[in-house]
Amino acid sequence: MKKAGGIIALIAGIFAVLAALVTLFIGGVATAVEADQADVAIGLGWGGIVFSFLTIALGAVAIGSTSRWPGILLIVCAIAGAILGGTLVAVFMCLALIGGLIAALGKSPQKEVAQ
Repeated sequence: MKKAGGIIALIAGIFAVLAALVTLFIGGVATAVEADQADVAIGLGWGGIVFSFLTIALGAVAIGSTSRWPGILLIVCAIAGAILGGTLVAVFMCLALIGGLIAALGKSPQKEVAQ
């Protein structure tokens, strides 16, 4: 199950990067037309980029890990990314949260002991 959680988080992180780039684009357009609060959209885009890349890295680590720590860190990263990444990124961070829960709470395959 830990591999499945890592793969889900990896896919969520890739899509979250794309969502963060869209947020940055919207913030750039808002800055060009001198809209109010355009700085907030750009800040949310950069926050989304940071937490999306962390999600990708932690998802890759969770695939091969036998520990629960990558899953726990993935949960924390998904919550922080949902708060600091904007609405579009938050949609995919919900998927990363599910992947983190699976990676943290799932069982790793037991190695058979030779008798």
